[in-house]
Amino acid sequence: MSRRGSTLDRLWAPWRIGYVIGEKPEACIFCSKPAAGDDERELILNRGSLSYVLMNAYPYNNGHLLVAPYEHVADLVSLSEEHLVEMMQLAKRWVEVLRRAMFPDGFNVGFNLGRVAGAGIEEHVHLHLVPRWNGDTNFMPVLADTRVVPQSLRDCYEMLRKELERST
Repeated sequence: MSRRGSTLDRLWAPWRIGYVIGEKPEACIFCSKPAAGDDERELILNRGSLSYVLMNAYPYNNGHLLVAPYEHVADLVSLSEEHLVEMMQLAKRWVEVLRRAMFPDGFNVGFNLGRVAGAGIEEHVHLHLVPRWNGDTNFMPVLADTRVVPQSLRDCYEMLRKELERST
């Protein structure tokens, strides 16, 4: 039974209006964010020499992180061995940090290569780290094609930065 058009289909998220009607950056966010020099504002958690870790601004779950190379490349096969090794080392480290900080039951880790595979930004390759909990998929994605993320990005950022500092 479809309820499209009824009040049951609406989920109010007024904080997204800035994104919806705001100017879209012409520059690649995976290039401009690390170049901005303000890691906290840009939600960058950790920097390596060839790649870095940042929070996904539109997460699937709390703690959804991205690992991206500084180099602007569109495809996994275009990355050097050094880039791949560092990205996986950062992913490993952040799986450990996320485990200590958030106690997930598991993780989805992977690349979305191409729009048809789910890449929102297909011109700059990046790795997703998504913490998962038993029961984290509830009725909202099934019935309303909507995810509920119960923690603000800023609060999550602070929690993860503190856990990284404790572990170094």
